[in-house]
Amino acid sequence: MAKTWSGLSHCKRKQVGAIIVKDGMIISDGYNGTPSGFDNCCENDAGDTHWYVLHAEANAILKVAKSNHDCQGATLYLTLSPCKDCSKLVLQAGISRVVYMNDYKDRSGIEFLQNAGVSTELIENPFDGEGK
Repeated sequence: MAKTWSGLSHCKRKQVGAIIVKDGMIISDGYNGTPSGFDNCCENDAGDTHWYVLHAEANAILKVAKSNHDCQGATLYLTLSPCKDCSKLVLQAGISRVVYMNDYKDRSGIEFLQNAGVSTELIENPFDGEGK
């Protein structure tokens, strides 16, 4: 489902999807993109990502914050491992497990989570070759 959700992103360089599951139920979802009210274009003319683009996991965690759910003990499913900034949000939200399909270019986010006791799991990407 995270892979399918990533397809909703308007970003050209990378499309990332996130699903948060707690007690066998999806409590949130997200994909990388611009904040509400902004143009859906994620990159500038040079192809660089705008600084204000939200990552998929940040969007999913922020959506939980607006609901009557919480992430304590939840599992986060991602198409790409979290960056170091998002890994802080994951830990602070109380997510206890992160399952992802691909490694982000900088593994410091995953290493941070592992050092903090969050369970992490890289799963085989059944969509290899699609570049997402």
